[in-house]
Amino acid sequence: MTGTVSVLAEMSASDLTVIVVTLLSVLSVLALLVMLQCVWRTLQALRALLTELHEQATPLVTQLAAAVGEAGVELDRVDQLIGSAESISATMDATSRLAYKALSAPMIKTVALASGTSKAAKRLRKARD
Repeated sequence: MTGTVSVLAEMSASDLTVIVVTLLSVLSVLALLVMLQCVWRTLQALRALLTELHEQATPLVTQLAAAVGEAGVELDRVDQLIGSAESISATMDATSRLAYKALSAPMIKTVALASGTSKAAKRLRKARD
């Protein structure tokens, strides 16, 4: 122990500072290496997770694209059906207007003729009686 004390006694303040700074630097480098190893492990786990996610997401995206394509086809069918329904509705509307115009005047005339004939028949019966 006396040898150690004599060595310390012979060291100057600058020598002691250099030793302390060197030890702190070595400890800092070791701490950085430990942190770098943790970051490396985390990056490897992240890479594995991303690979697994990619493997699972690719079929899902393919299925989604197929579903969107099928939905587009069905949407086109529905659009055609709506167009057909609109066409039928317009045709029925035009037909009903045409039937109304074509039949209303003759029906009115027929009703008027029947009413007139009925009144004439009543008068003739009164006249005979």
